[in-house]
Amino acid sequence: VSYCYRFRDAEGNERTDWGMRRIDPGDIGGDMIRVFDYWNNPGAVENAFETQAFKVLSGKSVATKSSNKGSFTHIFKVKAPLLGQDEVICLLGHGRALRAWDSAAPLLLQRGDEGWSLRVDLAQEDFPLAYKYGVWNTRTNKFLGFEEGNNRTLYSGAQEGPIVLHDGFVRLPDMHWRGAGVAIPVFSLRSKTGWGSGEFGDIRLLVDWARAAGMKLIQLLPINDSTATHTWTDSYPYAAISAFALHPLYLNVAQLAGKKHAAVLKPFLKRQKALNALEAIDYEAVMQLKWEVIRALYPLQKDEWLADAAYREYYEANRHWLDPYAAFCRLRDKNGTADFSKWSSHQK
Repeated sequence: VSYCYRFRDAEGNERTDWGMRRIDPGDIGGDMIRVFDYWNNPGAVENAFETQAFKVLSGKSVATKSSNKGSFTHIFKVKAPLLGQDEVICLLGHGRALRAWDSAAPLLLQRGDEGWSLRVDLAQEDFPLAYKYGVWNTRTNKFLGFEEGNNRTLYSGAQEGPIVLHDGFVRLPDMHWRGAGVAIPVFSLRSKTGWGSGEFGDIRLLVDWARAAGMKLIQLLPINDSTATHTWTDSYPYAAISAFALHPLYLNVAQLAGKKHAAVLKPFLKRQKALNALEAIDYEAVMQLKWEVIRALYPLQKDEWLADAAYREYYEANRHWLDPYAAFCRLRDKNGTADFSKWSSHQK
């Protein structure tokens, strides 16, 4: 079961908290499951580090001895996206089951797709029960400290069934990540192998340079297709005609041809070198050259592509946008404008 929370005030204004929580009743068991959640403020900076772009910061999962075996009454779940090397989240609290605040032997949580979790049997404990998360180093086997703020409190046992606690983020003293980066348009990543413009393959060179320079982030200007007039005005990257299709400007036609059809490129190589030698990009000339190469390769490759299993799989998974995008491009060129209200047909 996946769910989130939505708050609506008396005037009908709505706010939805960040992310989806997931519960698997079959895995948890019991006739009734009680769930306690924190509201996840969409503006919380910690949420940024839960996005895919920052997943690499968490590194590889640290192996911990499982405490999730056997009977349990409570499942503790918490997020901590910015731990250091060899660091895991641990749990301590009042009572024997939570190690009586003994920081030399805390309970270690396990990392999963939705953060850190631990199953604990608190059937013999007295309530209310105070507890707190902390950080443990698995290499040195040392307790690094508790989270900030007051103790968390669990007010009831699990008489009617298991209890799931979504405790939000661990309140660590430094939940802020800092890293230098570079923002750049792909068309400016020009290389000797390019065809008058930076291309997707050139991003690899940028990654190597950024890593050597100690940078942590690369931000690219929009890379979606912006072809509306087949003129230089299409070079503006913020006027995309599709939220899915990538711009053919960034396609390396030599890689498209491959060794099998490399001979097709020979009549175009002189123009390639001339465009690469320009100090500034000649957008219209580059696009014209690439489309000429693409049109020369298409009749030679189309049957191979249509018969290719990987292509068929890709098409079936993306036909919801590929078909209308192709139709739009065809009608745009046929009518000489991307303004569909001016087309002779198919205006809707």
